[in-house]
Amino acid sequence: MADIIDNLKLKYRSGSVLTKLIFINVLVFVILKVVDVIFILFNIHSLDLITFLGIPSDLQLLAKRLWTPITYMFVHEGFLHILFNMLWLYWFGKIFMQYFTGRTLGSLYVLGGLAGALLYVIAFNTIPYYLDMGRGWMIGASAAVMAIVMGAAFYRPDLRLNLLFIGQIKIVYIAIFAFVLDFLSLGSATNPGGHVAHIGGALLGYIFAVQYKKGTDITGWMSRLIDWFAGLFKPRKKKTRMKVSHSKKESDWDYNYRKNSEQEEIDAILDKLKKSGYSGLSSEEKKKLFDASKK
Repeated sequence: MADIIDNLKLKYRSGSVLTKLIFINVLVFVILKVVDVIFILFNIHSLDLITFLGIPSDLQLLAKRLWTPITYMFVHEGFLHILFNMLWLYWFGKIFMQYFTGRTLGSLYVLGGLAGALLYVIAFNTIPYYLDMGRGWMIGASAAVMAIVMGAAFYRPDLRLNLLFIGQIKIVYIAIFAFVLDFLSLGSATNPGGHVAHIGGALLGYIFAVQYKKGTDITGWMSRLIDWFAGLFKPRKKKTRMKVSHSKKESDWDYNYRKNSEQEEIDAILDKLKKSGYSGLSSEEKKKLFDASKK
């Protein structure tokens, strides 16, 4: 069990932003399910964590739970709910990462989720059909994922995917089909808030692609905000007095030789990891692998 946890930690640290987003969503899902079982066993009914983390349509309640526009996009209730969301995120996230950085993907994910939350709250406080449904709450990564789907599809609309029983089809047609399904489901009594949020995330993703082609990255400010927030939790390095050294400057040949040697050593450790597992590595090898994952 310890080896599995260590392997998961290593994959998370060395993984891309896409990998980290999937890890976070799955981890939150598992934790909430475990807590839910404990609550059931001990007859604890005073707190429902899912509704506590989901975004409410009630403006007064939303004002008391300002964290929910962020937390809701990492929360799922059913297995199929998180399965399909993570599959869409993985498939289109891999395509997105061919043209953009992980930093941009993470920022678009958050912006898509926020756009979905905003449209959901507006719709359920202004449109008569939704007002008649009363107050509710919403969870799920669908809006954030739709932003990734639309962003990738409209940035590279001619890119094709090979679908089972259908053959090759342009990804832009897949994105449009998903959008039309959500639009036609806006009047449905089943998951109305989710369909509204999907529209919001999809529109944000489309705007991102169109603006990026024009030379404007609308995720830039969110990337800087996320960097600032992440920096709050990083340990600050102690200031040290500057020491003057007179070491000989490393030549290009020496530098290339050193980097190649280091890479060969890491490759050998990774091969050993695949054969014998994390427990088969020495403490020195684990440290080198960990240090390499931070570079």
